[in-house]
Amino acid sequence: MKQEHILELIKAVSASNLQTFKYEESETKLVLSKQKGSQVSVSSVEAVPVEAVPVVAPESAAEVSGKVVTSPLVGTFYAAPGEEEPPFVKVGDTVNKGQTLAIVEAMKLMNEIESDYQGVIAEVLVENGEMVEYGQPLFRIS
Repeated sequence: MKQEHILELIKAVSASNLQTFKYEESETKLVLSKQKGSQVSVSSVEAVPVEAVPVVAPESAAEVSGKVVTSPLVGTFYAAPGEEEPPFVKVGDTVNKGQTLAIVEAMKLMNEIESDYQGVIAEVLVENGEMVEYGQPLFRIS
């Protein structure tokens, strides 16, 4: 399933009254769910054989103090541009608005995560290589 199709499904489910949407096609299974009044989250996309994948609820931004940079999409978090390279930022670094903080890989596309704030990195809330959810806090900036 192509990323464009998944994004179209997310938009359609977001605009509808559906709470859960499940889609299966040959080697793909997609589960979209939302709580009343919230945006859609992708709880799993997997290839056959289909197995149950536990989904850990991400922390809400309200549970983390300071200015929080959240993930704009579901994917794999990468703190550095490459395996042998240093991380984009680390705790104690001063960052500017628009500065690249990390990468989230989704559907083989590398998406740079930029800071919405100017300040100092107080905390990195996820580990390199960790799966992140839409809206999950990634960095706390003071």
